[in-house]
Amino acid sequence: MTTELTALALAILLGFAHLFIAANASTKVRGVDWNTGPRDEPKEPLRGVPGRLDRAFRNYLETFAFFAAAVLVAHLANRHNALTIYGAWTYLIARVIYFPLYAAGIAYWRSVVWGVSFLAIIAIVAGLYWP
Repeated sequence: MTTELTALALAILLGFAHLFIAANASTKVRGVDWNTGPRDEPKEPLRGVPGRLDRAFRNYLETFAFFAAAVLVAHLANRHNALTIYGAWTYLIARVIYFPLYAAGIAYWRSVVWGVSFLAIIAIVAGLYWP
């Protein structure tokens, strides 16, 4: 397995961790009945840490598809170079750092880390065209 695919597999596990942590926090606020029920009735938006965990997870989902697509295109094109390798690891590390920053409500550094993860995806795509 390539380095980039390893980073992708770990990013999938990170997504599951985000999901379970955010769902657990939501269940503590809204209750097991809501979580296991049909969720037909709208609820107040989550506030505080549970709300930030939920938003961080949703933000992860927004970037993960682009990351996964970039890694898979690099793999299918058999393009593996410094940009694709470092881009994949930088994305993963930035997303690991992003989650606790968002949960803690640290605004500016969270945005910087998001930007790093975004640029990492761009690096992977750039690696498709530059040796």
